Amino acid sequence: MAIQLYNTLTRKKETFVPLEEGKVKMYVCGPTVYNYIHIGNARPAIVFDTVRRYLEYRGYDVNYVSNFTDVDDKLIRAANELHSDVPTIANRFIEAYFEDVSALGCKKADVHPRVMENMDIIIDFISQLVEKGYAYESEGDVYFRTRSFEEYGKLSHQSIDDLQVGARIEVGEKKQDDLDFALWKAAKEGEIFWDSPWGPGRPGWHIECSAMAKKYLGETIDIHAGGQDLTFPHHENEIAQSEALSGKTFARYWMHNGYINIDNEKMSKSLGNFVLVHDIIKQINPQVLRFFMLSVHYRNPINYSQELLESTTAALERLKTSYQNLKHRREASANLTQNNQEWLEKIKAHRDEFIDAMDDDFNTAKAISVLFELSKLANYYLIEKNTAIEVIDAFTAQFEELFAVLGLTLEQQEELLDEEIDALIEQRIQARKNRNFQLADQIRDQLKDMNIILEDTPQGTRWKRG
Repeated sequence: MAIQLYNTLTRKKETFVPLEEGKVKMYVCGPTVYNYIHIGNARPAIVFDTVRRYLEYRGYDVNYVSNFTDVDDKLIRAANELHSDVPTIANRFIEAYFEDVSALGCKKADVHPRVMENMDIIIDFISQLVEKGYAYESEGDVYFRTRSFEEYGKLSHQSIDDLQVGARIEVGEKKQDDLDFALWKAAKEGEIFWDSPWGPGRPGWHIECSAMAKKYLGETIDIHAGGQDLTFPHHENEIAQSEALSGKTFARYWMHNGYINIDNEKMSKSLGNFVLVHDIIKQINPQVLRFFMLSVHYRNPINYSQELLESTTAALERLKTSYQNLKHRREASANLTQNNQEWLEKIKAHRDEFIDAMDDDFNTAKAISVLFELSKLANYYLIEKNTAIEVIDAFTAQFEELFAVLGLTLEQQEELLDEEIDALIEQRIQARKNRNFQLADQIRDQLKDMNIILEDTPQGTRWKRG
């Protein structure tokens, strides 16, 4: 079966056929690096890392590019608030990003282009749009003439008339039409800037991805991906400026992951439910967060809660326990041949089901259910008194192969040493003395997740392994 993926552009599943046989050009919109990433940023990082892994598993050579937006209004504000400068802030949070997503099992892209390192190609891209009449300069700003691109709205499935109703000109903008969008912004006093044919300034947000995708992947790419929130206007604008310049299809397949809610509410700073990955992975095994994200189909919304994380932790441990039980049993198994073929065929059938699930628009939720079926089969096999090394090895190899496709590891979490437990308990005692009850509760929960039970007594805090 060929891979089928849902294309946002056509709103239907299509058979995936790359431009060049055996090769995939894939661009994923990365974060704006003004702070640590939140779980909303983590979902596309995990989802499209898994898509990449699966494409590679199926034999494709994937050229994977994911950018960093390292200069924009948010970075400028962060630099001012922290009494720093934009490059320093960007470097700090790019390093933090790599630490966080690496913990989540995400591989680095083949290229992670940055805006500040590609200013020449961005300026050249804008210049060509101006020369072709698709863009114009206005008092140091440069805008794209949205109405000049006849197919504008084809990704988000909106007409120009629909878009006109909600359009407005922001304070300080000097557009000819309220639907036009900025390609270049004239520098304000005290802001970071680069020289350009239109005066000192910096790029608009949308132009960076078009210019860098063209540089690193060419005028037409196979897959362009990102969060659902980027469909409009970001990806719509990318299509307009890219196809206006080249006259060619910009991306053949568009993939978007669904939103994340926190305890059934939309995540936002105003609601106080903004969850940073940097904080979560200090409290739980990062692999649990990855497993949680993959337990729901990538296009569906996902609800994050402490209760769901706890059940996810238990579910992942069940799979790991099956694997560990197989490894332990191998030492007691023999070179038997009786009924081996029957079991080997059952194991292979699960691999085929896993591939069928992933071929169907990268359905990781269904693929994970296949892993649980494989776990059940393994547990049933281990009931047998006489087990064969060949079958045990086939089970363990299948677990390892399919877990790797999902970017998951099978190692059990290392058991804390007594002195490490004592150190954490001392941190908790100090936190309670300082009335930092939130930190104290976090440490208790962290120890609980590691099967360490605390008991507060008049004589002090005691602990035992659960």
